[in-house]
Amino acid sequence: MTLSWRLWDRFTLYLPAFLMGVLAMATYWLARMTPVITVPEVAVTPLHENDYFMRQFSLRTYAAHGRLQSEVIGGEARHYPDTDTLEIDQVQIRSFDEDGRLSTATARHAITNGNASEVQLIGQARVLRAATVDKRGQAQSALGFSGEFLNVLTNAKRVQSHQPVQLTRDADRFTADSLEFDHLNQVMVLKGHVRGILIPATHRSP
Repeated sequence: MTLSWRLWDRFTLYLPAFLMGVLAMATYWLARMTPVITVPEVAVTPLHENDYFMRQFSLRTYAAHGRLQSEVIGGEARHYPDTDTLEIDQVQIRSFDEDGRLSTATARHAITNGNASEVQLIGQARVLRAATVDKRGQAQSALGFSGEFLNVLTNAKRVQSHQPVQLTRDADRFTADSLEFDHLNQVMVLKGHVRGILIPATHRSP
């Protein structure tokens, strides 16, 4: 079974965009701020060994006027030169948009390539946009994606998962065996055993 819909919720479609931006920015700054180790060129078979690591680190970025834009926290980060990948354990990411809306991403493990164009969140992966109030004073529901695997293509602005995923909006819930999200075309496709529960507003808890 395949389920595809447009604009299920305008904010639902923009939620992964926050993640794409902050992951690309965070991994870029991690690479910029870590030391570059220069070694003599030797013709040897490359080994999958890290050339630097960081433990119990926290990285914050700020806007020009001092407002916190994002924060990345990790238990350990390791860079592997043979694959030019950065691996982060126990990653936690917070991101604020221009209106101060908070989005968070957590996972047991994250892997990103050298230019941060692809980021994999592995193990209890979760992306959440907190409930907020828009400029018109209207309440916006909390929105979330969760699963054991989320693959984020930052340049293409796509989110994929070949494993079961769950989407939540307050009490509403959708589950599926896989996910394809295209931010540019604002299309989300859920495949496999797709199930949805929509709770009428009159039945929601106050």
